[in-house]
Amino acid sequence: MKALLSLGFLLLSVNVQAKVFERCEIAKVMKTQGLDGFAGISLAHWVCMAQHESHLNTLLTKSFGGRDTVYGIFQITSEYWCDDGKMPKLPNHCGMPCSALLQDDITQAIQCAKTVAKSAQGMKAWSSWTRHCQHEDVSEYIKNCGV
Repeated sequence: MKALLSLGFLLLSVNVQAKVFERCEIAKVMKTQGLDGFAGISLAHWVCMAQHESHLNTLLTKSFGGRDTVYGIFQITSEYWCDDGKMPKLPNHCGMPCSALLQDDITQAIQCAKTVAKSAQGMKAWSSWTRHCQHEDVSEYIKNCGV
């Protein structure tokens, strides 16, 4: 009985683990989900951006104090794109809770990233893309991936 209780407590204390994609794995998912060429952005640029935003970690969040927190593999901000429940009057242009951006299945995160990419800011909404990818040869991000 004591061992059973101990096992129960152990199972309750297991933390949720993030999905951290490998470079080629994320490239294949992104290609399958239609990001290659979406809004005129190459697949290599999408992979580069995600690598620099989150290190391909689906559960990464960063809070900048106040009302702005960024979520998931694309580090999408709650200030404009999703609802984190903290500031209900903020826009939610992707029409989803921010928690949807933290799933291992990144289908919803990709849909929201497409919405961001179609906005007036486009890929410049991601400062890491501007700093690390925009005017760079990013072919290495999909090299030998078979995509």
